Amino acid sequence: MELFFSTEIGKERLTLRGKEAEHCAKVLRHKVGETLFVIDGRGGMYRCLISEITLPKKGEPAVECSIEERSFGVGERNYTLTMAVCPTKNMERFEWFVEKATEMGVERIIPIISEHSIRTTIKKERVEAVALSATKQSLKSYLPEIEECVSVEDFLHRDREKDTLALIAHCEEGEKKSIRSYLGGSSKGRNVLIMIGPEGDFSEKEIALALSKGYKPVTLGPSRLRVETAALSAVSEIYFASID
Repeated sequence: MELFFSTEIGKERLTLRGKEAEHCAKVLRHKVGETLFVIDGRGGMYRCLISEITLPKKGEPAVECSIEERSFGVGERNYTLTMAVCPTKNMERFEWFVEKATEMGVERIIPIISEHSIRTTIKKERVEAVALSATKQSLKSYLPEIEECVSVEDFLHRDREKDTLALIAHCEEGEKKSIRSYLGGSSKGRNVLIMIGPEGDFSEKEIALALSKGYKPVTLGPSRLRVETAALSAVSEIYFASID
């Protein structure tokens, strides 16, 4: 099944525009009368029939569709996960994490900038495109939110929901538990937030601030992991802990 994405969805019709329309009509060569499946990124999936294709030499391409059937909650998870991760020096590694985390399931990815971060900016639109591609590839109807970069300190001063299990993975000495231990064996029904630091780890000041804000220190095992590996390991722990 090939999925497309649209934000222009009405009661009876929807429209694909820009790259989505171009991919549909020019790359895949779909024609009027053919069936498409479209997601809205918020849990909705729509079975549609193409009614009109517009491919101007100048201007934005568009594919108009009539909605035949609506489904909601496709790919819905029984947990909520937010990953606050420091972007990697090599941006391709961070994008790899975003792709794989989206395939498994994540509600929100927040690029956080540590005192030890080498990379301090990201191209948000590019990361969003990676997340959208992974969402469609994995046949999900929920598109993760990619936030703007924020400093670790400012992020830690944010309010969070009272029922959030807030975790921070770091390399400093001290007592730590596994993610599974904090979950009690299952992530079903849990609202989880996990912080992953940069190549040089969080600073002592940042770790102390996180702990003072109620974050619990976690271990991801004895191996020394790259940022993107550590982040995906954390996502997979939550993912597999939700499966019977």
